Amino acid sequence: MMIATIPALLAVVTEALPQDVSQAANAAAPAAHNSINYLKLLANASLPVQLIVLLLLLGSLISWVIIFRKARVFSRANRDADDFENRFWSGAELNKLYASASERGRVPTGLESVFEAGFREFARLRDKRKLDGRAQLEGAQRAMRVAYSREVDRLERNLELLANIGSTAPYVGLVGTVFGIMVTMHDMLSSGQAAGIASVAPGISEALFATAIGLFVAIPAVWAYNRFTTRVERLAVRFEAFAEEFSSILQRQASADE
Repeated sequence: MMIATIPALLAVVTEALPQDVSQAANAAAPAAHNSINYLKLLANASLPVQLIVLLLLLGSLISWVIIFRKARVFSRANRDADDFENRFWSGAELNKLYASASERGRVPTGLESVFEAGFREFARLRDKRKLDGRAQLEGAQRAMRVAYSREVDRLERNLELLANIGSTAPYVGLVGTVFGIMVTMHDMLSSGQAAGIASVAPGISEALFATAIGLFVAIPAVWAYNRFTTRVERLAVRFEAFAEEFSSILQRQASADE
């Protein structure tokens, strides 16, 4: 009984509304089902808006290429670090570990690079009988710091570009929105159309499309930059901790040689 009376109540409310409000409400119902054709929206946009959207899409492509590449780099860095630490702390001799690192046929990276640089310098200085154990240890530590800086720089490569894309994309999209609104207003004044919603809606929609694209580009770029920066910091802490532990091992070995 109550369900049957709901359509009647809606009809009464509709009749009680002003005629223009009622017509607008009725017109909004089918319009809500219309989907936006973004390609058509871009094709009908003004030239400045089209150029800015294309620039943003290019920035999006570059940022996603960087994101996928850096994801592989960090996955490999963590995997290689785990593998090397397992071999290092398994009790293998340092000479054999250094020989295996040098004979792999590729430039060592990550923890292996820090170990290889430190042990190579330590062995080179140990061959000089005039140098004491402290000088040997300091030389090895300097070499490990250089290798550490080189590895961190390699991990941070292209992150600055990713941050720039993420921070500037919304502003570039906003510039496109401003241009779109300016063109819309200029066309209205030139054609002498009345300032109604039907005359300004297409231009405003095209203008806001640039801002939407800017946010679409910026959000994943900023998220990926923050994520990768955190992973760089974690790996840097891991490299530093290994360098300190390896320095302790070299110090004991230098003391035993004296």
